[in-house]
Amino acid sequence: MLILSEHDVNELLTMPECIDVMHRLFATLATANFVQPLRLIACQPDRRGGIAAMPAFVGTSNAIGAKLITVFPQNRKAGLDSHQGIVALHETQQGRLLGIFHAGAVTEIRTAAVSGMATRLLAREDAGDLAILGSGAQARSHLQAMRSVRTLRRVRVWSRTTDNAQAFASWASGDVRGIEIRVCVTPEEAVCDADLICTVTAATQPVLQGAWLTPGAHINAAGASVPGFRELDTDAIMRSRLFVDSRESALAEADDIRAAISEGRVDTSHIAGDLPELASGRVPGRRNADEVTLFESCGMAIEDVAAVAFLYERATALGRGTTVEF
Repeated sequence: MLILSEHDVNELLTMPECIDVMHRLFATLATANFVQPLRLIACQPDRRGGIAAMPAFVGTSNAIGAKLITVFPQNRKAGLDSHQGIVALHETQQGRLLGIFHAGAVTEIRTAAVSGMATRLLAREDAGDLAILGSGAQARSHLQAMRSVRTLRRVRVWSRTTDNAQAFASWASGDVRGIEIRVCVTPEEAVCDADLICTVTAATQPVLQGAWLTPGAHINAAGASVPGFRELDTDAIMRSRLFVDSRESALAEADDIRAAISEGRVDTSHIAGDLPELASGRVPGRRNADEVTLFESCGMAIEDVAAVAFLYERATALGRGTTVEF
């Protein structure tokens, strides 16, 4: 059995490569054989954290696997990532376990890579004024994803904790040279005139309002992926041409969308398409330069399985990782 650590995953799976892996996955998914139930979540009674199980079969990768991951949003105070766990990859003939992969690293890269793919398909070609709401691991990976698909002119960041936003800006200034990185006091200041917006918070109440959106903006909403969390108000949903990774997941788990529906402001037909439809060209994306587009990300087990199938092939070819008897 192969084991890939956080360091191994980060070295072997670059952001541009992962964006391409996700694009190939979704472009073929409309006609491919895959199985993915909704994730199973068990939360602690005090809501401090919880654990999720996410199994999937991906025919295009001939892979079957599952992610088992805990989410503890307060971990950053202790210097730990909020996501802890593993992704297991099995072969599809006898079900033998092939590998175990660091779930935090896989999740960090593939989540932003899917947003990068959506941005490549939905954002204006000249988009480059980026606002990031949030300052954790997904803020870092989303900056890398946005850099991979668009030429950035400016980056503004807001976080509920100013010290965290400052720490992100310090890191980003060293990683993205020649681009202004500015910390903003309010989310409205951060998104004013921005044409790329990434929300990557653990907010339970909206931090992005539709009234702040500039015509032609594209939004990646990646923080509120399970019930109980919400980043966008209903006006932001209403103003946007809305795409999701999975209709089933979005209607069961994305409170950004579910709240707008429960308020009677939109219905399920407001979802213009899902990523398989968008990536395969079955549904058009942006229709004009002034349209606001939105990708609401719940995260899917097929993304994890496709990512680790790619990692397994690469690590095996290069002789990387640790092999153990199990």
